Amino acid sequence: MFERFTKDARDVVQGAVEYAEGARAQTVDAEHLLLALLDREGSRASFALSALGAGERKGAVRRALAEARRRAGLSQAETDALAGLGIDVSEIVARVEEAHGVGAMSGGRKGKRWWSGHRGFSKGAKGVLEQALRVAVARRDRHIGDEHILLALTVRPGVPAEVLADHGVTHESLLRVLGEGPDEACA
Repeated sequence: MFERFTKDARDVVQGAVEYAEGARAQTVDAEHLLLALLDREGSRASFALSALGAGERKGAVRRALAEARRRAGLSQAETDALAGLGIDVSEIVARVEEAHGVGAMSGGRKGKRWWSGHRGFSKGAKGVLEQALRVAVARRDRHIGDEHILLALTVRPGVPAEVLADHGVTHESLLRVLGEGPDEACA
């Protein structure tokens, strides 16, 4: 599948690996793909993000992803659902961080040695890349670009889609900006 990736898409994947390494995460996650997309300039995805106003709000998007990481990767919808059951996730995070330090629930492995091989991709990140392929095929594109990865992030449930939607970037708005009709949307 990676042979069909454009240079921009490959750069996003490499950037995601670098974000995972920098965070000392065990795997490359969908959130790392979004962080790498935010770094892009001069690509179709960066154009779409800028056109939707997310270009100016990159810092807010990064903060929202960091906050979700502090909640052990729970989306706001999941946090709200747990609150409906009487479980206060912010209280749990506060207590865990009080005992183990800030970011204790973020999944990093501080202080442990890393294997020097390649970092694997989580099920969610693999799902995003597979969805990017489906998006490209549905649009009859021969290659997978960074815009396909961005579109895939908006259709897969989870923190990246929620954070993007909170900042005005939905699948439908991306299709409009990229010049696609609703008939070409794929889920």
